[in-house]
Amino acid sequence: MRRPRGVALNLLVGDEFNGLFRSFAHTAFRLEVRDRYDAPYENESLRKFLAEELDDLLWIQGWLAMIRDATAAGRRFTRVRVVSLPLSEYSRFGVWCAQFTNDAGEDIRYLTRDQARAEELPEHDYWLFDSRKLVRMHFDECDRFLGGEVVADPAVVVEHNYWRDAAWHRAVERDHFANEQNVERVQRQ
Repeated sequence: MRRPRGVALNLLVGDEFNGLFRSFAHTAFRLEVRDRYDAPYENESLRKFLAEELDDLLWIQGWLAMIRDATAAGRRFTRVRVVSLPLSEYSRFGVWCAQFTNDAGEDIRYLTRDQARAEELPEHDYWLFDSRKLVRMHFDECDRFLGGEVVADPAVVVEHNYWRDAAWHRAVERDHFANEQNVERVQRQ
């Protein structure tokens, strides 16, 4: 999925990007393929997790409330995280945080990088809304989110639906994966 040279990307950011999570009708799926993300709003919690300090998790409360509201309205959030083994510190943090999003109603599952390669999954993150609206995620060289690119090509959307289904079929539920990888299910608050 290459764009012609010299064509600038029109990336959704801020409220425009966040609006995607309020506007879908039925399903929102995310494929995550990076071993690290640099999200300023979660960096302090990551630091606390690594230092085994208590954390109030204030940064995630809005996301959890949105998931609970969507779930109550019959809308579904699902996600597959592709991870390298052994887990990076960031991936361990992600597995730990997933207990809270799963409890709120999002279904986060895990797939090893070797399995993802065997399934020929893409090496980029994306959101797929209602199986028809594809938003490819873009990051800079320091793992910071730049924005989401809406991809309208029907063949590319179908391809990403296929990848979603292949990933979901092979992915392991969060709690099972956490047990396998010895990531505790306790809230540090």
